[in-house]
Amino acid sequence: MIVEGEDGLTARCKKRTQLQQPAVGDNVEWIKTEEGAGRVEKVLERRSLLSRPAKNGQTRPVAANLDQIVAILAVKPAIDPLLLDQYLIVSELQEIKPLIVLNKVDLLDEQSRKDTDELILLYRSLGYEVLEVSAANKTGLDALRERLKDKTSILVGQSGVGKSTITNALLPDLDIQTKALSTASGLGKHTTTSSTLYKLPEGGDIIDSPGVNIFGLAHITEQNLAYGYREIKQLADQCKYSNCLHLKEPKCAVKDAVDNGSVSKQRYLRYLKLRDKLAY
Repeated sequence: MIVEGEDGLTARCKKRTQLQQPAVGDNVEWIKTEEGAGRVEKVLERRSLLSRPAKNGQTRPVAANLDQIVAILAVKPAIDPLLLDQYLIVSELQEIKPLIVLNKVDLLDEQSRKDTDELILLYRSLGYEVLEVSAANKTGLDALRERLKDKTSILVGQSGVGKSTITNALLPDLDIQTKALSTASGLGKHTTTSSTLYKLPEGGDIIDSPGVNIFGLAHITEQNLAYGYREIKQLADQCKYSNCLHLKEPKCAVKDAVDNGSVSKQRYLRYLKLRDKLAY
């Protein structure tokens, strides 16, 4: 792991035996063991922690002290609302602020613009912030920079959404930072698949997690899944049964809201689909 000292210099560090696994974004106490190297002695208290499932029912830390999860989507090849819901479920359960970024809006035609507007309206009505950007045309990036300023954010998104293009646009000195990290790690080039933290010129940090699947359903219970949907969580107390799963139970406030249109039927159907996946 690479640790940055208060002087801004970096060192390649190992952790003390028996110490919990540090995550990118952690604040630590460490000691210098030789030039450019050291040992992490203590992981300081975290204000948030994003984890992913690991072997033997355990979890592995992905990123610590996050202020927000930035879910990057793209209008082409297609927006995946089910994946977006999974991003948001993790945000809700981890109590980390989500930010939805819709990239490639320059590719919208009349019909796809209409469909996209309907989807955006749905999430905005639930209180989620949605930014529209075009990394290729460099539009909307100033608003994104403002939301990232002085915060620690993790950028997530499936292949093809333009995450790398956005990262390059946000970090004009990306090559310099990458070379510095590569030198500190002892690698000839930046080949790591671990999460990496970069410093924004406006202040704040962004964390890139290539190849890390942190939005699976492992360790999520039926009840937690329901709580991950804001509109379901808000109505759950009005259901007849305290342990209502909003399936076939009588006097279910959630199903009633779906029937009368006050809760999105599509979101509810995605909830059911994800719930079915919990069994596998």
